[in-house]
Amino acid sequence: MQFDLIIIGSGPSGQRAALQAAKVGKKAAIVESYSAMGGGCVHFGTLPSKSFRESIYRYSLGSRGAMASESDSDSSTKKKRKSDAPDMERLLRRRARVVSSESQVIFDQLKRNNVTLFHGRARLVSPTEVEIKSSKKTIQITSPKIVLAVGARPISPTHLPIDGKTVLDSDSILSLKKIPKTMTVLGAGIIGCEYASMFAMAGTKVFLVDRRHEILASVDREIVSALVSRFQDQGMEIILQAEAQKIEKLPVKRGLQIHLTNGKKIKTDVVLIAQGRTGNIEGLGLEEVGVQVTERGLIKVESHFQTSIPSIYAVGDVIGAPALASTAFEQGRIATRHALELGDSEMNPLFPYGIYTIPEISTIGLTEEELIAKKIGYVVGRARYKELARGQIVGDRWGLLKLLVDRKTLKLLGVHIIGDNAADLIHIGQAVMHFGGTVPYFIQSVFNYPTLAEAYKTAAFHAMNQVKVSS
Repeated sequence: MQFDLIIIGSGPSGQRAALQAAKVGKKAAIVESYSAMGGGCVHFGTLPSKSFRESIYRYSLGSRGAMASESDSDSSTKKKRKSDAPDMERLLRRRARVVSSESQVIFDQLKRNNVTLFHGRARLVSPTEVEIKSSKKTIQITSPKIVLAVGARPISPTHLPIDGKTVLDSDSILSLKKIPKTMTVLGAGIIGCEYASMFAMAGTKVFLVDRRHEILASVDREIVSALVSRFQDQGMEIILQAEAQKIEKLPVKRGLQIHLTNGKKIKTDVVLIAQGRTGNIEGLGLEEVGVQVTERGLIKVESHFQTSIPSIYAVGDVIGAPALASTAFEQGRIATRHALELGDSEMNPLFPYGIYTIPEISTIGLTEEELIAKKIGYVVGRARYKELARGQIVGDRWGLLKLLVDRKTLKLLGVHIIGDNAADLIHIGQAVMHFGGTVPYFIQSVFNYPTLAEAYKTAAFHAMNQVKVSS
């Protein structure tokens, strides 16, 4: 069978690649190895973890009262938090519902746009041919252009074997039957911090371990400092500049003991290994057709996401950073536009990061550390949620919205948020930055009251006060 475009993988980047081709009347096909559409994003990663987070967050508010944050210092509240653990099965109901629904939405959308769907394992036979092997038969399909959107999976260190029961990775952590009393998370990157915060909120005693001297190194340090304070308030212990040498299984029902390089030993019920991801490239036939990969098992790409073979493109997590579902959608669209010669399209370098810890973080643009390194004159405008009426209503006394502003031009250089709805609020700043807007825009605008979005106006006034003081 002949197609104008073949996409291997139905995650965010694969979906968007196929739909872009279909929207311009091209014949597109998706090959998916899972039984349902959506890829790892829908079935193992983004949606399951964020659904689980939402359930924990709502449980926390419901069990302790929406205004529990006001009495966090009260010892009885802390005792209740530790002893009143939620039911794991109940927390996972939302995940099952969301995953099933979203997978069906994706399937319907692809079928509605006449994208041909194949289920089976794909292998490149040549730069223009794909073999699809299923339990029933093996077929070959051809196309002048192929897009690899096969995603990635957690790295499993050889000296820390994952058993899927007490030693888990981010793909298997939600297979737990109950909320553990203690958990050790090895790796304080985005995924490690997200799950550490979720289980800490559910009442688990969490140890967060990382070999580096700081967590979330790419995030503005003030925001990270606020996150660390929140983690510690939840009872989390953060251990930096240390790695796990081995995981020792203790006698029956006594759990595990982790031996760290700094000499410390941690007794724990469960271990989550979150030490990076590698591409799902096994069996794809990349070496046979000449597609180059990195030592980490990621596919090398040039501009417009072309691989070393001009007819083959790669998008999404399999090419590495930024490895976000949001950027993967755009990568798929851009790769298809280039492959089908629909006109030049470039990836917009100004995109936000959403980190779904509790509390939530979102960031776009330059950090203070980067501005200092670039020797750019700037001022900071801050708005704390506890100073907002909406912040008081939702009980978020930790939230912070931070604007970084060019001292001379007053242009917005960066927005960094920690607190409720951070990943939604960031898009206001993104729009203003995209159009080259200045801070007076926020001062001159009317925001609904009471909202968290008002933080932009409060922070803008604060920034302008700094400009006046320094002028």
